[in-house]
Amino acid sequence: MSRDYDAIVVGARCAGASTAMLLARAGLRVLLVDRSAFPSEIAHGHFIHRHGPGRLKKWGLLDRLLATGCPPSTTFALDTGEVRLVGKDLVHDGVAFGYGPRRSALDWTLVKAAIDAGADFRPSFAVTEYVFDDDRVVGLRGTDRSGGRLHSERASITIGADGRGSQLARTVRAAEYDVVPTLTCWFFSYWSDVPATGLEVYSRHERVIFAFPTNDGLIAIFVAWPICEQSAVQSDIERHFMAAIDLAPELAARVRAGRRAERFRGAANLPNFLRTPGGPGWALVGDAGCHKDPYLALGVCDAFRDAELLAIAVEDGLSGKRPLASGLLEYERRRNEATSPEYQLNLRRARFEPPTEDELSAQRGLVGNQDATNRFFMASEGMIQQEAPIPLHGCREHNAPSSLRSIRDQWRRSWSLEL
Repeated sequence: MSRDYDAIVVGARCAGASTAMLLARAGLRVLLVDRSAFPSEIAHGHFIHRHGPGRLKKWGLLDRLLATGCPPSTTFALDTGEVRLVGKDLVHDGVAFGYGPRRSALDWTLVKAAIDAGADFRPSFAVTEYVFDDDRVVGLRGTDRSGGRLHSERASITIGADGRGSQLARTVRAAEYDVVPTLTCWFFSYWSDVPATGLEVYSRHERVIFAFPTNDGLIAIFVAWPICEQSAVQSDIERHFMAAIDLAPELAARVRAGRRAERFRGAANLPNFLRTPGGPGWALVGDAGCHKDPYLALGVCDAFRDAELLAIAVEDGLSGKRPLASGLLEYERRRNEATSPEYQLNLRRARFEPPTEDELSAQRGLVGNQDATNRFFMASEGMIQQEAPIPLHGCREHNAPSSLRSIRDQWRRSWSLEL
């Protein structure tokens, strides 16, 4: 028997489960559905940093995530081939700068939190169509795959958290803007018996390598190439993958001493776009509303941020604090204001644009100063506010930046640490 809900959220991964949890915690009647069974894996990146860990702590979920066996990342090694910097002990108020949980662990933690908050959850539920009253979305119809029975549900707002190919976005013809076609292809897998304490990033010409510890004592390793090389890489993934790893000899030695624990996975359908994220009776969140190349690993943390922004708009609209339509417009404005600078920077990085000499000078200025390097990484990750001058011992350039802010700003224009 159907019931009316305040909100139906379609898609129970990190954006949808977070949105459902926040709305349910606000006292709204929420239905969360997903076509997949849970817990389950998806072939997506899963490093959480910047404002993501802080939100998990604020939501009371960081300890739950750690309990899944996900280790904290407390070091950050950035190696451009010319300069190598390593930030150490990157922890503030008990929160590490990053965490790399497997998606099965992360998404299930969030789904359980939504259920605990009072949301109804239906896994293995396939949406067949959205229901309209004139031009307004008023609910959906779908089937329970376990029994095949048709369900019809109504809600004041229906939220699409169903990824870049969002069925809801297609149905309502959500406008796309700032569109850039796929720039990179990514392949990744997991290794055992490879020591790691945090995130490692190696940039080598038109290759970038990301490695970080994850659940079950494994290390996740992701490699990106320009999209034009996809066919060549796919012809022999392991050979091309290991050739890229060999460009970082210190990492390669550890990887070759370990054992690959899973098959290779890949992704090459990675368009860049923003979509209008709200309209009459509907909204979009996460990749459904803004999809970006994985280069700066912004997907999960931005999904958390946008879930909060959307939850505020929906709660205000349904409680009568302001019209829902104006709240959704404000949600789009705040989302775009927050994401646009990183969106543009991410495009530059995904094009493998090289740093300028001034930017390289800023990088060299930190070499040999561990305290300055640590503070720089923490400031770049938003863990601390630090504007005091940094003594750049050993810096050979007379015009090298003399403050953390100037170094940080130059670096963000090149090899941004907001990965």
